[in-house]
Amino acid sequence: MKKIISVLFVLALLMTFSLYNAVAIKAQEAATIEVEVGVICLDVVDREPVDPGDTFNAAVGNLFCYTKIVGAQESIEITHVWYFGETERARINLFIESASWRTWTTKIIQAHEVGDWHVEVIGPDSEILETIKFQITS
Repeated sequence: MKKIISVLFVLALLMTFSLYNAVAIKAQEAATIEVEVGVICLDVVDREPVDPGDTFNAAVGNLFCYTKIVGAQESIEITHVWYFGETERARINLFIESASWRTWTTKIIQAHEVGDWHVEVIGPDSEILETIKFQITS
């Protein structure tokens, strides 16, 4: 009789643990990772973008891609992928450590790189969370 009670107790514990894990996994899946703010800017000061825009002069030197990511329930990794036209120019992995996290990358812009640019913000499951388009003019 004691063996039966022990087996039942262990089974109850396993079912409780499995149910807890299933709920935790569903909660993370239900949480949506989003780019609340995504801009190209001239600088980042005190974790805030400075002079955001979508058109910059080729003499700018370097630009920042600033993102505020919301919705992470655990530490995750996102990626900023910088493109000049359709050519990938930089790929930078960034760690998101809380449900609301500000982060940024920077890219040196060469004077001859005039034209369409964009940065893809890639989520932890390789999904495109946001595309931030901008122009470099002469």
